Amino acid sequence: MPDVICCGEALVDRLGPPGGDPADGGEDYLGGAPANVCCGLARLGTSTGFLGRLGRDGIGAAFARLFQERGVDQQGLQWDEQRPSRIVLVQRQHNGERSFGGFLGDTGAGFADTAFAKDRIPPSLFQSARWLLFGTIPLASPTAAAALERAMALAEARQVRLVLDVNWRPTFWRCDESMARQRIAPLLERVHLLKLAVEEAEWLLGQRDPRAIGLALPQQPAVVVTAGGDGVAWWMGGCHGQRPAYPVSVVDSTGAGDAFLAGLLHQLTQQPRLLHQPPGDAVARAMAFASACGAMVCVGAGAIDPQPWPAAVAAFSGFSG
Repeated sequence: MPDVICCGEALVDRLGPPGGDPADGGEDYLGGAPANVCCGLARLGTSTGFLGRLGRDGIGAAFARLFQERGVDQQGLQWDEQRPSRIVLVQRQHNGERSFGGFLGDTGAGFADTAFAKDRIPPSLFQSARWLLFGTIPLASPTAAAALERAMALAEARQVRLVLDVNWRPTFWRCDESMARQRIAPLLERVHLLKLAVEEAEWLLGQRDPRAIGLALPQQPAVVVTAGGDGVAWWMGGCHGQRPAYPVSVVDSTGAGDAFLAGLLHQLTQQPRLLHQPPGDAVARAMAFASACGAMVCVGAGAIDPQPWPAAVAAFSGFSG
């Protein structure tokens, strides 16, 4: 049974050539933030399960093979016979940064991830889980939003901790940003760990200081704010700190934040005290390990293929996993 359940979208990122159009000869890579974290955790040695919906198509089959190869629990994977898996057009800049430019594959019924069904979530999946990870993209679809709420309720009933990666992607939403913020806000008051990019922190909460964000929420969760090449800041277990990013030659930054989060959740499953009573510099060491995971993904294309093994992270960073 999985220690970490990753709930949400699995899709294909179609990466264009640097500075070019992904619709014209782009390369396809399996992705989607929850799927990326799930696969990253599995490679690091933490047991994981994927909870979401894919089309009964080539993309879905590729994910099923990938999950099997990585040892990911698939009992929460739903199959859609009508809607396809989603293809996201990803525009890459020459410096490795990227932006999202729309979708391919919709034949009129929408994409499989928007039909994620609450009545097909197996409660047994949560039997021994420690964490439920999710993002905000399911909130863009009423059906998927209801399924996410069901997953959160099942997790809370078993005292499974919740982690939210905001992962704000306006391309997925069909409402204005103020409405999106209203849908996201209630989640912030239920989670034990909140991860935001610095731009998301400013957009959603009006500030980037993780300590101030954590103390302003009623449950006072751990908060991590990532800033790409400018590093990461955190508030966790009463520890407030920051560290610079590892210097690497960036090929593609897609999935770097997901690899970081996989590294951090891997550490949290091994050291639950990090959330409340961390010994010494344990939080800083965990953040160094997670930062190394994120940096190492940037030196290859795609979000999943470059994900590192624990020994590689240890050799790169000097911190073992």
